[in-house]
Amino acid sequence: MTGIKIDGRAYAEGLRERISQAVKELPDQPALAVVLVGDDPASQVYVGSKAKFTVECGMRSLEHKLPADASEEDVVSLVRTLNADKDVDGILVQLPLPAGLNSDRVIEEIHPDKDVDGLTEASAGRLSLGKAGLRPCTPTGCVMLAKDQLGDLSGKHCVVLGRSILVGKPAALLFLEQNCTVTIAHSRTSNLEDICKSADILVAAVGRPQMVQAEWIKEGACVIDVGINRVPSLKRPGKTRLVGDVNYLPSKKIAGSITPVPGGVGPMTIACLLRNTVIAACSRRGWATPAVLDF
Repeated sequence: MTGIKIDGRAYAEGLRERISQAVKELPDQPALAVVLVGDDPASQVYVGSKAKFTVECGMRSLEHKLPADASEEDVVSLVRTLNADKDVDGILVQLPLPAGLNSDRVIEEIHPDKDVDGLTEASAGRLSLGKAGLRPCTPTGCVMLAKDQLGDLSGKHCVVLGRSILVGKPAALLFLEQNCTVTIAHSRTSNLEDICKSADILVAAVGRPQMVQAEWIKEGACVIDVGINRVPSLKRPGKTRLVGDVNYLPSKKIAGSITPVPGGVGPMTIACLLRNTVIAACSRRGWATPAVLDF
């Protein structure tokens, strides 16, 4: 048996098409403001991709760039200005911030109704309490891909390997919302291999290259690999390649479906960010949220 390769790029493209359709039905264009501090090359590329897809989906992209030597007060002041701007529906502060800036403080300045990354304490609290709010993008993408493969997730055993506040914990809560039975596992979990092997859905988000081996996977399971790790290239000395937290090729022979790295969960993050921007705009402006955004 060879498992299905879950094409995150194709799903993300389809989601962006649904977002474009939803935007056309709205009375006005939603607007996403992105704050970039400094000139980190990877951050610049990522912000550029966000801006491109925002515009392609029919929304307004508002880029705010500050120099690397901007003070924390400069960044906080900008976020507060965007909070007060009635024409801004979503605010995203690109991380990491330059050394010396307190990311937690800056993120907490974002109004939860504009927190399209779902990272503020208020957003986390709303998720934990099961209240309406903006959900973290990458974990939401994980749920979407699993549902696309399995349909109704009720009663499935989901094991989330990793307990970070960015992916592991919110992913566990989001799968719980789908009526899964959820286990959170981590590096200190006893009998880790056995617990992973009990999963109908295994979400690997531990940040260790190819930690999850094929023998850890239940036959026919849906494997969602969130890891993005750079390791030495096997074919090109001195170069690197991207791998996930799962040893992909052997695991693909056991899993029913599995995300590759790259091309799996990664493309979902920006698509879910754009979806959150539309949801935020509808909530703030009193518009009905288009049903096409449901999953």
